[in-house]
Amino acid sequence: MDRRGFFRAGVDMVYRGVARELRRRTAGSAGQWVRPPYALEEQAFLHACTCCDKCIEACPHQVIYALPERAGRAAGTPALNLLQRGCHLCQDWPCVNACEPGALQLAATDEGEEEPLPRLARASIDTRACLPYSGPECGACAGSCPVPGALSWDENKPVIDAIKCNGCGMCREACIVEPKAVEIRVNG
Repeated sequence: MDRRGFFRAGVDMVYRGVARELRRRTAGSAGQWVRPPYALEEQAFLHACTCCDKCIEACPHQVIYALPERAGRAAGTPALNLLQRGCHLCQDWPCVNACEPGALQLAATDEGEEEPLPRLARASIDTRACLPYSGPECGACAGSCPVPGALSWDENKPVIDAIKCNGCGMCREACIVEPKAVEIRVNG
């Protein structure tokens, strides 16, 4: 190996190590937030998103916000604030349609086939906090779920079907107890 080849191999090795470390750090932090509907896989999303805020501006329910500086490489990119508000799963997906760089993309479907709902997060009922599980009636979340069959009732107690639920957080928004009886967790 000549001198030029030696230095090139050294630079390549350093570059691969830095790239591997960035992928590791980004993958580790990806589990900390919920991306808007139809977001690309985290690495592709970070590469495509220009932090233009158009999806944030397009959200009629103000559920999308820009991640703060402490988010590192993801700072300024959009995430859903499902702990405060639920994603209304808007019929025309204004956030997705506003995304010009394509970081948010509707799933490919055959003609006439209905668009599958995006998997946003995981929702579950904290039976210790939910009023019907301790005796009193409630029902505040009864009409809140936009996904057919995801929230049902068993003997006047709400039950979330983990398979059907896409984690939109609408049931959490409707919950009247504090702390909320619906827990939202990032997928993964």
